[in-house]
Amino acid sequence: MTDKKKKNSSLTRKDFLKSSSLGVAGVALGARKSRGKPAARLLKTPDFKKKFSANDRIQIASIGMGIIANYDVPAALKVPGVELVAVADCYDARLTHAKEAYGKDLFTTKDYRKILARKDVDAVIAPVPDHWHARISIDAMKAGKDVYCEKPMVHKIGEGKQIIQAQKQTGKKMQVGSQYASNILFQKARDMYKSGAIGRLEQVDAAYNRNSAIGAWQYSMPEDATPKTVDWDRFLGDAPKVPWDPKRFFRWRCYRDYGEGIPGDLFVHLLTAVHTVTGSKGPTQISAAGGLRHWHDGRQVPDVIFGQYAYPETDNHPDFTLTLRSNLADGGGGAQRFQFIGDEGIIEVNYNTVKLIRHHRRSPSLNQLVNGYNSVMTFSEKVQQEFKQNYKKAHADAKPQSSSMNNTTTFQTPDGYSARLSHMINFFDSVRNGSPVFEDPVFGFRAAAPALLTNKSYREGRVINWDPEKMQLAD
Repeated sequence: MTDKKKKNSSLTRKDFLKSSSLGVAGVALGARKSRGKPAARLLKTPDFKKKFSANDRIQIASIGMGIIANYDVPAALKVPGVELVAVADCYDARLTHAKEAYGKDLFTTKDYRKILARKDVDAVIAPVPDHWHARISIDAMKAGKDVYCEKPMVHKIGEGKQIIQAQKQTGKKMQVGSQYASNILFQKARDMYKSGAIGRLEQVDAAYNRNSAIGAWQYSMPEDATPKTVDWDRFLGDAPKVPWDPKRFFRWRCYRDYGEGIPGDLFVHLLTAVHTVTGSKGPTQISAAGGLRHWHDGRQVPDVIFGQYAYPETDNHPDFTLTLRSNLADGGGGAQRFQFIGDEGIIEVNYNTVKLIRHHRRSPSLNQLVNGYNSVMTFSEKVQQEFKQNYKKAHADAKPQSSSMNNTTTFQTPDGYSARLSHMINFFDSVRNGSPVFEDPVFGFRAAAPALLTNKSYREGRVINWDPEKMQLAD
């Protein structure tokens, strides 16, 4: 490792304490105390309303009004000046619900192209099935609209560079909708990592589990859903033509023609977080294992899957190993967990906290060496005595080891914090004020590609080689 990389991947205790004292950047003065535990420091959220004027309007449309749209749209409308003027969906009742929620004057259609033709639409949100992401994003940018596209950015590897090219040609803003890129927990984790707080990064371990039918995408299907109320052909698009099937429409993540299963729904979030924290462009090798263990409902994708990813050394990080796992029938209750593991500490991110955990690596004592689980116990009595004498001579001037490095520092989000809102704020800040896009198509593709290749490895039973610089297969 070069001297520069050594400097970036390690930090003296004195330097760390100086950079992470009570006045840590991005941390509020207030702290939450818990009985028997150190107080958690509150992370700051920027006052986004100062960036926007309610008089500076941005008129948006949502192409797709399914579950995620009912989170994305309300988040977008919290940004001052953002107005919803049109929506599209293939199901009649969703269009009716949109008018009920946002007003009878809202323009609704089953044909998203009618929205793109409207001059009163400045930007579109695209919370649609994965197989529509590329086409709608490209069409929208070519129609002069800025785009917020849900993750994963692509359904096929070949679509990535097409979207990147369209964005460059049109100059429109495009942000991919994995809110982990804007989450203040991962922003703080990135600051910790860059400061060298955990020393040399060696591995990252992350899990995103669930334990419910809804968590496993068994969404409710209405009785009125028929080919008369659903534009089935429009939903299928370029996917293989199959007879009407309400499961495929309402539970599309379970089918390979329209979604990417766990990797496309959950792993892409985890990959986004890893790349946000480390500044990585992606792995060079991807391997996966898993299976269908519980939800035997006709789905085509596994409900348990593990992914392992080899990240090469770059200017931003040393080489490290990433492990991702997910179980949609986790009897432990379902949980999300992140650990960035270095040789001097761990950054642990949970639902609303980020922790820096540091345990000083102590040298073994003479008693541990002689009487503990060590080879000295196997030596003859004479050799053991010689070992003790030599040890005492060598350590005659040694000072007692300090325990001050054994500590945990916790940072917590404020009550009501929404990473989705943070991501929307960043998107509209780029649209309105020209600030950099937090998750542009290049970033979005570099997060999506390893997720898609996880499925490829699982199906083909082999390691997949990827070039994260060129963003292409290296097999």
